[in-house]
This record gives sequence, structure tokens and C-alpha cells, in this order.
Amino acid sequence: MAKQRVRYVCQSCGASSPRWLGRCPACDVWDSYVEEVSAPAPSAAARGARSPATGAASMRLEEVVVGEEPRIVTGITEFDRVLGGGIMAGSIVLVGGDPGVGKSTLMAQMCTGLAGRSILYVTGEESLRQIRLRADRLGVQADGLRLLAETNLDLITGMIREAVPDVAIIDSIQTAYRPDVESAPGSVAQVRECTAVLMQLAKSTGVAIFVVGHVTKEGAIAGPKVMEHMVDTVLQFEGERTHLYRILRATKNRYGSTNEIGVFEMGERGLAEVTNPSSVFLSERSYGASGSVVTATLEGTRPILVEAQALVTSTSYGVPQRSATGFDYKRLQMLLAVLEKRLGLGLGQYDVFVNIAGGVRVDDPAVDLAVAAAIVSSFRDIPADSRTVMVGEIGLGGEIRAVAQIDQRIAEAAKLGFETFVLPASNLRRIMKHGDISLRGVSTVAEGIDGGI
Repeated sequence: MAKQRVRYVCQSCGASSPRWLGRCPACDVWDSYVEEVSAPAPSAAARGARSPATGAASMRLEEVVVGEEPRIVTGITEFDRVLGGGIMAGSIVLVGGDPGVGKSTLMAQMCTGLAGRSILYVTGEESLRQIRLRADRLGVQADGLRLLAETNLDLITGMIREAVPDVAIIDSIQTAYRPDVESAPGSVAQVRECTAVLMQLAKSTGVAIFVVGHVTKEGAIAGPKVMEHMVDTVLQFEGERTHLYRILRATKNRYGSTNEIGVFEMGERGLAEVTNPSSVFLSERSYGASGSVVTATLEGTRPILVEAQALVTSTSYGVPQRSATGFDYKRLQMLLAVLEKRLGLGLGQYDVFVNIAGGVRVDDPAVDLAVAAAIVSSFRDIPADSRTVMVGEIGLGGEIRAVAQIDQRIAEAAKLGFETFVLPASNLRRIMKHGDISLRGVSTVAEGIDGGI
């Protein structure tokens, strides 16, 4: 008989240790280690030539039969785009987000688009009556939808194997538990083991399984990071409960791109798709105010126009404040250093606040020029040209570097009626004129700011 092994696992981040620790060295959380007992895996000689779980033997690459893998289209265009064109049969998808952001609403509305297919919705947080009331409010109509209120994973997997639905939804993974695991539901051990069982179930039956997961106060999906490594796709549902707009992005996708996003608007009837995010993010833009510049960013293949806002004001403290919302804080520090060195702006006695309006988070370096122009506009209290879009990456020498997919950015700006597009000079030499929009190439940050302010 294999000897049992004792280890201690952090219930916050999933780090393990052969002995108990008062504070986790990985996440610095106190008193988070819990003892777990497990048996080591059998040796290769004990297992034999076949897998003990499936009885399958190894195959040569040319012997593997590859057929067409049709996707299940949900009917929600924004959702299908993030998934890579639809739901892949036999995949397991993790949907994470803050409480109340709309994860369960998205799953319920997905059932309407899957009308005609069999769906099993397993809830561990609500009663069947609550699910029915939400479905009536959202107008969910799905004849093949069956509901199950259960948290015992053995019973859940048994129902899935018996019914073999096209799609199964587990809401949420933190409420599910395995009776043979001596840990409370929601603990690292339970979440890890439940995810492993669901993954094996999805691969063996071909059922597409959606797992809803909560996030911690730091914004990470609750449970060990190995949980994200197990699943095929990790979807992050972002947005504040007090704001109307929600953004769905894929942080991992084995069957599609991780650069696509879906934009939704939360209303009384649930989530509504936003087909033109640029007009939405610019709908409340103030005209004639300093510190506001429009830029074009890319999310996957989709160009989106957003407003970069900046506020520069005299500091009341010994050390000036630097704050960035929707923009990388370290990149803001770099841009401020470039503005002080290359333009001679004395920002050492000023607080600087930068915000990307609309709640969107931007990681595209092409927005550097717009952020720098917004800072200079607020510092000098001179409004930027409201009919101009600015794009360009700023180097440490103050040069403006070329950006990718400039044609799509220009076309989006022209479609929304902007008159001038400021872009890197190296990009200007490679493109043609786009309609009625005027293109202006710049080589340095000084030229770029002069072109937009």
C-alpha cells in the first residue's frame, strides 16, 4: 500500500510546504496553511502500459484522427468573439469576476442563444425559484434548459454523465465540494480537486462546461493558480457595479485569441451588446476642457477610440502624488520623466492624475502620446483640439515610435468624424490617405504635442 504524504497548502494562493508556516512566503498571508493528506501516484511499473483512468494506450501522431471541430454559437456576438468563434465541445471555461458584476446574468442569457440544445444549469448559491425569477426577468427562453440545485460534485458529475448535455454550467465552483476531500467548500484543496474532476469529465464526454468563479479582493480568481492552468479558457468579467458598462476579456484561450474583448451594457433587462464601443466611451466627453485627448487603441482586432484624461495640480504634500486609472502606473512614471527631461516641464511640485475614461484598461503603448499630450494640456491649462486623435509610442529619448495596425485605427477615427490624426512619421510613410481625415506625422514628443494642442 502506498504511503500517505502530508503537506501544508496555503488557502490563499495555493503554495505548498512540507511543514506548517505561520506566514505564507508567496502571498504574505498569515495563518493560511492547512494540512492535506494525499497518497503518491503509483509508479509506472504499477500502472502498466495503459492509463488507469481511461485505459487508453499511446498512439503515433499519424494515427490520431482529426475531424472537423464545429463550434456552438451562443448568438451573443460579443461573447462568441471572445471565445474565438463560439463554444468548443469538450472544453472547460472558467468565468471570473467581482460579485454582482453580471456573471450569472451572462450565463443565463447565453442559454437563450443556445435554444434547441440541451443545457444543465447547476446552482449552488441560489434556489431553483430564484433562478426562475431571474430567467423571467431576463426573458430567457430555452426549452432544453434543466436546473439542478446541488453542491455535491459526485451527484453533479453523475447527472452530467446521465444526461450528457451539450453545455453544463456550474455556478459557482466555490460552493462545490467532494465528500472524500477533508476541506471546507471553497478551500484551495476543494477547488483544485473539483476542477480536476470537471476537466476529466469534459474531455471524456465532450460536454462543454462553464465554471463560474469568484475573485479575491486583489482581483485574482479565488483558488490556486493551478486552477487556471487546468481549464481551457479563462474569461474575466470586469466592471464596477455602479457603472453601466462591462468588459469581457480572455486571459487564457486554447481555442482562440486572448486579445479580443466584448463590451456589454448592464440594464434592467440584463446585458446588452455594445457593437460600437468607441462611440460609447466618447459619448460623455467634455469639449473645451484641458487635459482631455482622444486616442485609438487596439483590443485584439478591434480598434477602439478612448479618451485619455489628465489632471495636473499643485501638490499639498512634500511628495507629489502620481495616480493612474486604466493605465500602467510605471509607464506613467516613465512618461513624466521624459516630459521633464525632453520638454523641460517642472512637474516635481505637482500632483498628476491620469484616467482612461469609460472604465477600460489600456495596455497598448500606442496611447503614450495621447497621455503625454493630456498631461501637458492640463499643466498649461490649454484645451487640446477636440477633433484630433493622437497615436504613438514614446521612447526614452523623446522619439515617437511606430505602432501596429495603424490603418484600422485611422479608419475608426474617420468613421466617427474626426478631422486630424496625429501618428508616428515612420507610419505615415507606409500608408495612403484615408478619406477626408488629415494625417500628420511626428517624430518627437514635442512635435506630437504641438500637433494636438
